[in-house]
Amino acid sequence: MRLRSWPTVARGTARRCGLSRRSRTREFASRSARRASSIRTGSGCVPEAHDGPIGSTRPGHYGAAGIGVALAEATITLAWNVQGDLAGPAFVEEARRLFDVALPLAPNTTARTGAVTALWLGPASWLLVARAASPLVDYAAKRDALNAAGGALFDVSASRVAWTVSGPHAADVLAKGCPLDFHPRAFATGTGAQSVFGHVNVLIDKRDDDPTFTVMVARSFARDVWHAFCEAAAQYGYGVLPPAPFR
Repeated sequence: MRLRSWPTVARGTARRCGLSRRSRTREFASRSARRASSIRTGSGCVPEAHDGPIGSTRPGHYGAAGIGVALAEATITLAWNVQGDLAGPAFVEEARRLFDVALPLAPNTTARTGAVTALWLGPASWLLVARAASPLVDYAAKRDALNAAGGALFDVSASRVAWTVSGPHAADVLAKGCPLDFHPRAFATGTGAQSVFGHVNVLIDKRDDDPTFTVMVARSFARDVWHAFCEAAAQYGYGVLPPAPFR
């Protein structure tokens, strides 16, 4: 997997995160004409059957029979971009104190606590994404304290939309629009990678071994990426789940 940094999170073990240059154009999967009209009794994957158009955000089952992928929005409560020089020990320690998380220092890594996910974006830039209850409060006071330690803080909460792509065919869906290698040996749990999906810049974080991927995109491109996910997932059968908090 070839990674490069993308401009702009947690006490714990640092893990793999970065940006890949797209080597060639990839086409999204063609729309599936098959739409299942029901879900097997007892399936907890989606709340109801639905045979609406591919690309709908209404919870239900779409595409081929069975459910190979689950798609949902991961709602972002707060997202802050931290910038600073790692050569300055005052900045590193102040960031840890302010955000209750050790910024991941190695390229292409992430870190998590129970309240914050930290993603390495570059040698002097990190993205912090918070749960509902987190130390990311009192923005102005934290910004001023970080400024005094030689760093900078920016509130980017409204700039991104996040989607989760999970299930046995999640990696296949992502591979249709992204040049990264999503094999578990290349893209382990905890890896975060900046790349493209189709024509859109994305930040992809592998959250667990199910696998569950969280894909963050600029808000203005969110609809494009959602439709691309749905079209890519249609051949496997997919469920649209209700929105859930980013974690």
